[in-house]
Amino acid sequence: MSSEFVHRTRIKVCGLTREADVDAAVEAGADAIGFVLYDKSPRHVSAERAGVLARRLPPFVTPVVLLVNADADLRQRALDAVPNALLQFHGDESPAQCMAAARPFLRAARMAPGLDLSDFAHQFAGAQALLVDAHVEGYGGGGQVFDWSLLPQPGQLPLPLVLSGGLHAGNVGEGIRRVRPWAVDVSSGVEAGKGLKDAALLRAFCRAVRLADAEVSSSANPILAPAA
Repeated sequence: MSSEFVHRTRIKVCGLTREADVDAAVEAGADAIGFVLYDKSPRHVSAERAGVLARRLPPFVTPVVLLVNADADLRQRALDAVPNALLQFHGDESPAQCMAAARPFLRAARMAPGLDLSDFAHQFAGAQALLVDAHVEGYGGGGQVFDWSLLPQPGQLPLPLVLSGGLHAGNVGEGIRRVRPWAVDVSSGVEAGKGLKDAALLRAFCRAVRLADAEVSSSANPILAPAA
């Protein structure tokens, strides 16, 4: 058996609102599907609607529930509707508030000037991973790419990194080559309209991720690279 390790970048598609889009994302190769329970988002769904959509997911595709400063009632309704959900905290939640749910969670970090991501990661050491996104007014990345040079070198954070913010099929490969994240998160980059995913864009995005993985593997392991 080869001792070489080939990392497969995980793919999360966020902001789904329709059954057909959930099916298309799974078929394209998504590892996780995100549902936005923030009522100011154009991709908002209710906890109950998220539950309906999540029940379409096959085994080993993870439902993710995105919350922004949610009260205890909404958080509980989300957990009741999607009992196997991974929570994603995308607001101003403290480490204690994130841990209070007693469920696995992602913590979003908006890359504001002066943010010490290493310190942030240590504060939220109980998270499964950090999701890094652009810093814009309000919450969420607004479909904008941030300066990836602000991120530490691969392996320097104590938590896995999920790269988000303005990703699409045309730039996700460069993001993977430069950042080497554990996973990538896409929303507007695979949409025909806000909350309306496009099956062809989903397929193109997932293909671009797999191609980048192959390129990174080949460059790290020259013996695997094709002859000139």
